Amino acid sequence: MHLQVMNSPFDQEQTELLNRLLPTLNETQKIWLSGYLSVPGVAETAATTEAPSAEEAFSKNEPKTREITILYGSHTGNCQSLAESFFEQLDHEKYNVTLSSLDDFKPKSLKKVEDLLLITSTHGDGDPPDNALSFYDFIQSKRAPELGEIRFSVLSLGDSSYEFFCQTGKDFDRRLEELGATRIYPRVDCDLDFEEPAEEWFEGVMSVLSDAPSKSEASPSKEASETNLSYSKTNPFKAEILENINLNGRGSNKETRHLELDLEGSNLVYEPGDSLGVYPENDTALVLQLIEEMKWDRDSQVVINKQGDVQSLQEALTKSYEITSLTKPLLKKIAELTESSELLRMVRAEGEELKTYIYGRDLIDLVKDYGPWKIAAEEFVKVLRKIPVRLYSIASSPKASEDEVHLTIGALRYDAHGRARTGVCSGQCAERSQAGDQLPVFVQRNENFRLPNNPDTPVIMIGAGTGVAPYRAFLQEREEIGARGETWLFFGEQHFVTDFLYQVEWQKWLKDGVLTRMDVAFSRDTEEKVYVQHRMRERSKELYEWLQKGAHIYVCGDEKYMAKDVHIALVNILEQEGDLSESEAEAYLADLRNAKRYQRDVY
Repeated sequence: MHLQVMNSPFDQEQTELLNRLLPTLNETQKIWLSGYLSVPGVAETAATTEAPSAEEAFSKNEPKTREITILYGSHTGNCQSLAESFFEQLDHEKYNVTLSSLDDFKPKSLKKVEDLLLITSTHGDGDPPDNALSFYDFIQSKRAPELGEIRFSVLSLGDSSYEFFCQTGKDFDRRLEELGATRIYPRVDCDLDFEEPAEEWFEGVMSVLSDAPSKSEASPSKEASETNLSYSKTNPFKAEILENINLNGRGSNKETRHLELDLEGSNLVYEPGDSLGVYPENDTALVLQLIEEMKWDRDSQVVINKQGDVQSLQEALTKSYEITSLTKPLLKKIAELTESSELLRMVRAEGEELKTYIYGRDLIDLVKDYGPWKIAAEEFVKVLRKIPVRLYSIASSPKASEDEVHLTIGALRYDAHGRARTGVCSGQCAERSQAGDQLPVFVQRNENFRLPNNPDTPVIMIGAGTGVAPYRAFLQEREEIGARGETWLFFGEQHFVTDFLYQVEWQKWLKDGVLTRMDVAFSRDTEEKVYVQHRMRERSKELYEWLQKGAHIYVCGDEKYMAKDVHIALVNILEQEGDLSESEAEAYLADLRNAKRYQRDVY
């Protein structure tokens, strides 16, 4: 803002002096000056004419000087949502800020960055998300530049039940320091209930960037105002179940539920490729068994969050806290609260014994093996983490199913350590939910799993089991918009007769030309097991031709086995049909990934 006699209470000489002084002030000096002028006795010496405060004159009109770059690597969309929220807050405060996914950011531009905020998730065996792979490889390589002029901080999202918890964030944090960058705020590693620690990280970063104390009281009011306006993760919509159907035939080893939920009045918007988040509840029978084992009063009151909200113990263990899985961090906290020397010994050793014990056990197992302990319920729940939201690929297009959203959920059931086990959310949907009941839901956008912008582009879809869900949404969408591009579906399951999910719909789309071709692999119908990657190799020539025509490839399903096997098959096909070396084939797929032509939704 350029001061003039006409737009300020100063005379000509004063405005000239101020116009020479103000552009030279840094942010700290401006804040100090603003505070100094507000001191009693100082303000009275100023002109009596009301004038803009220093904060109004500078903060609202002049952007902060250092440029902030927010980069994110996101698998399910959580990191992207956080990055976009932090970007909006910084932009509102007039900072120079840019936002980019890691795969859209040119790695060679890294040395030009001033303040870097890097937000990333981790999945699989400590692997980066797909849209962070290229940047991750670059920064770990010898081509990475010296970054002595950069200041940075890392926010890492993960799941503490996995061995390599937040590994990608740890790798980025370590490597940036190795390259000479200066850490302005410590890395924060977030578990599944990441919202509060993520906000605390951002407040800490902001306190450094602004050279001012963090304003922790500002966040709840902003969040509250947002939740009043729309349904979201912090304010889920209670969707009525319209249909809950078992897709598998009689005699199947599996139970796959098709749920249709009513979104009327929610204003929730989604696209094919997005996921629906569901807040599940623990089985009441398990909750009561845990309470009985610990000899607690189920009606006793416990505080469930920092805001001081209270629930009965039974309600808290049913709706708020995870009780069906164990993690190393949880066992460490519990061991410190108990008098069990054996549990404390195992936890402190952190060896294979602890890792083996955790697998397949829950809190009831832990109490039976090492408890009960004389711990008050209100103290015990403080070490538990919140029930994780379950994300399911949406199996419908809003163009075909207005005011509805469809899900495909496989019921998880298994026996372990002498007890029958059931998945928390899948068990709730299969056993404890029926038409007319409600589920708290929200839409989780996934920009990394999107149909091509051009509807004439060929599409190859690869999925097994419930991994076929988003392709049902894809084909509904393409049917509604009249897309002319060819489509090819590879689908795998156990048995043709009992497990051919959505068989009638695929056949109709094949007849109508919405689906150009389909290859299926039913692994238990033949003496030698056949999976989707085998069908891909059998069609290697045609697959390569589709790629050469510009086809987009989509992979959805189990990451540890199916997705890795499919990736290897694609490499083999490129080697065979494209006459490429293994490294050249990998580079080919990396280029496809960077061009958004190779997209995965794996879990």
